[in-house]
Amino acid sequence: MTVSVLAHGLGGSTDLPIPYAYALIGAAWALTLTFAIVVFAWRQPRFDPERPGRPLPGWVTAVVDSAITRWTVAGLGLLLALWVLVVGVVGPQNSGNALPGAFYVLLWVGVPALSVLIGPVWRLISPLRTICRLLPTRAPLRYPAALGYWPGAAGLLAFVWLELASPNPGSLTAIKIWLACYTVITLGGALLCGQRWLSRADPFEVYSVAASRLSVFGRNRDSGALTLINPFNHLLTLPVRPGTVAVLAILLGSTAFDSFSASPDWRNFADGLDINPAVTRTVGLLAFVLVVAVSFWSAAQAVGGVDRERRRELPGLMAHSLIPIVVGYVFAHYLSYLLEKGQQTVIALFGLHGVEANYLLSAHPSVLATLKVCFVVAGHIAGVIAAHDSAIRLLPKGHQITGQLVMMLTMVAYTFTGLYLLFGG
Repeated sequence: MTVSVLAHGLGGSTDLPIPYAYALIGAAWALTLTFAIVVFAWRQPRFDPERPGRPLPGWVTAVVDSAITRWTVAGLGLLLALWVLVVGVVGPQNSGNALPGAFYVLLWVGVPALSVLIGPVWRLISPLRTICRLLPTRAPLRYPAALGYWPGAAGLLAFVWLELASPNPGSLTAIKIWLACYTVITLGGALLCGQRWLSRADPFEVYSVAASRLSVFGRNRDSGALTLINPFNHLLTLPVRPGTVAVLAILLGSTAFDSFSASPDWRNFADGLDINPAVTRTVGLLAFVLVVAVSFWSAAQAVGGVDRERRRELPGLMAHSLIPIVVGYVFAHYLSYLLEKGQQTVIALFGLHGVEANYLLSAHPSVLATLKVCFVVAGHIAGVIAAHDSAIRLLPKGHQITGQLVMMLTMVAYTFTGLYLLFGG
């Protein structure tokens, strides 16, 4: 059976309170002016990952870090995961089953959104991490550092393929098979390589950690106390490991393809091909991910005055500037999906008969359209600022401005493409 949970409730270009062309021009000018301002008024790096934030009261850290709090939250996360599986197995095997909503809405969209607000929550609520803590075993192998985030990137690609390119993404059977494979691979890898496998290979934890770098909550590196931190300082704490750029390219490219695959241009193109739709969607998805990865990688390396080794390092050292763009576009694309489909999922999951979902955003399309534009533009402006500050810190004098021009053009292209796919497609 299939369910209709994959309808994201996105509006069209007619929902814009201003002409679509004006939105594009305004967004481009916003980015260009931002770049011009930071170039002329921002000559020294201002962000520092080592800079301590404003400490929260000590009791806050004590409560958050207490064993009672952590085991309670972890236990509730495990119980919720078990309940979702029970509902998926014994619940109605039709559109009334809550498993797809929990999988595509609460997990895929809700966890990263919560991570932006309060931090990497999946580390705490992950049922597999909780199970590993309960098992008194010692990992026989050491996680290879060269693998970096590549296993996590592969898991993210497997998820977005299921959602966007598989023959029947809403199939309960397909979701159950995916979850079974995820459990075996993630839990098995953790038993072999320890907790580090979960940090690098669990796609949901990798996503949650990346999104959490925009949170205003962080940790003092010396004391471990909770602090309020400038998100731009927090962005710089993103670990630079093999596969970091791939993770962000998959997140941004897949969201862009999700928008494009709903457009008339894609449907007309795909319908005109005598090819299995799953094949065309797979090729389209991979093409979008590769375009993002190659364009960002090339833009980060398009600078003079550095040696070959430093040039290879630049994409990873600049990768954090993609996080605001990813988060802004994901929020623009999935906001109504999260708030409205999320309500439907919770109602179905807990059998809240008589409770009706509120469709406030769908009832006010102009508000929704305005929020979309704001999320996209704000994400790209933040990305430009983060990239500029890093360029000043990383590039040699004489190339700090010219070395950013290709990156600036790339981000303007991302902005135009993002708004076109959200509204013009």
